[in-house]
Amino acid sequence: MEDNKVRINKYLAEAGICSRRGADELILQGKVTINGKIAQNGDKVGPGDDVRVSGKKASNETEKVVLAYYKPVGVTVTEKDAHAKKTIRDVIDYPVRVTYAGRLDKDSEGLLLLTNDGDLINAMMRGSNRHEKEYVVKTDREIEQNFAEKMSAGMYLKELKSNTRPCEVTIIGKNTFRIILTQGLNRQIRRMCENLGVKVKSLKRLRVVNVELGNLKPGEYRQVSGEELKKLYEICGMK
Repeated sequence: MEDNKVRINKYLAEAGICSRRGADELILQGKVTINGKIAQNGDKVGPGDDVRVSGKKASNETEKVVLAYYKPVGVTVTEKDAHAKKTIRDVIDYPVRVTYAGRLDKDSEGLLLLTNDGDLINAMMRGSNRHEKEYVVKTDREIEQNFAEKMSAGMYLKELKSNTRPCEVTIIGKNTFRIILTQGLNRQIRRMCENLGVKVKSLKRLRVVNVELGNLKPGEYRQVSGEELKKLYEICGMK
């Protein structure tokens, strides 16, 4: 029945293959087939349809899973990169295929959420939702209160041609501060610091939305469940 069918990009997102936008790209590249025929954007699929990506069968019936992973420095958050020494795909061995919800640059460490729920990824990546991400940052020199005030007020990043949103910044040591962002511009914290003449020595993400890094050690992961998972979906407007 037509009521049981969903758009192919939504189907692939629910299967944990990628986000809907990523699915659109795969479809345009001709890598997706439905019952042996190359899929087109806008096609719908339902129970019983044979959906494949690069020849591998995809299914949206897998139980949804969310992992909290401590990404170490040196791991590149990408599915595939010929120039990366180590990618997220190289370090995560989990029975269900999961992908990242948001990024964390190679030189940074800390919490990265991984999931096979494409709708959750979309909700978290949507900048208008202003989901919080919390970091602790160490710099190459001593910082003072006016640094925190300038960081928290927001600034124009010339290289990105974009303004940063006001954010929460707290100095917690001579050269250490805590920052809570509600957006995810490319290397945002590093660029903001450079604008103020300061270089980042280390950057660790402690929290994404309501999920915290906690006692995880580099390379370790745990499954998000119970009230923590329920609250994550609620904040993301999904339940």
